[in-house]
Amino acid sequence: MTILITGATSGIGRSSAFLFAKNGYNLIITGRRVERLQTLKEKLEKEFRITVCTLCFDIRNANEVEQAINSLNSEQKKIDILINNAGLAAGLSSIQSGKINHWEQMIDTNIKGLLYITRLVSNLMIEQNSGHIINIGSIAGKEAYANGNVYCATKHAVDALNKSMRIDLLPHGIKVSSINPGMVETEFSIVRFEGDTDRAKKVYEGIEPLKPDDIAETIYWIATRPKHVNINDIIIMPLMQANSTTVLRK
Repeated sequence: MTILITGATSGIGRSSAFLFAKNGYNLIITGRRVERLQTLKEKLEKEFRITVCTLCFDIRNANEVEQAINSLNSEQKKIDILINNAGLAAGLSSIQSGKINHWEQMIDTNIKGLLYITRLVSNLMIEQNSGHIINIGSIAGKEAYANGNVYCATKHAVDALNKSMRIDLLPHGIKVSSINPGMVETEFSIVRFEGDTDRAKKVYEGIEPLKPDDIAETIYWIATRPKHVNINDIIIMPLMQANSTTVLRK
């Protein structure tokens, strides 16, 4: 079986790549950092004796996405599972003081990028009358929080798309699932705060957040249910987080 993982060079995507490779799946890993992709490919192939294909492109660019998918050979195009993991938050500002470049970055990555690759891969799945699309959402797609406006809006869009995809792809035997994590310690906050590691660390101060491996294990569980079972939607939180705004810090 072949798994395509977007945003595979760090965090949840990277952990998912390791877990699926460990269990014998061949991989197509994508991202913008070619060196990281190549290093990950070499490590996975050496350690797990599976085949890894790398695709380096910017998911925000529809032409690049199309060229990347079209570059796959006929065997590689038999994609069994698409993990739509690529996504980010940029900034944490009120709506009246938000930066337009931050808004565009989030909309282009979290919504449009997901759409670009899903359109292409879903058609490949339709040809084989099977497949599974797993969308990585967020608790921000279930609840809004202060200064999260546009990020929350993009993840609410992912939530809506997850539901719509499931309806559209139902006649083709394609599963569609979503996992919506709370606080996971990855590069997420470093990216959101444009490299300010001190500010990023404070996000997780006093709590034990989820780890990328926790989410990867849940993705793998979703992906390995019997053929007649589809997990529509999961919310997963650290013990010390009740919802998007209620966190117990020690």
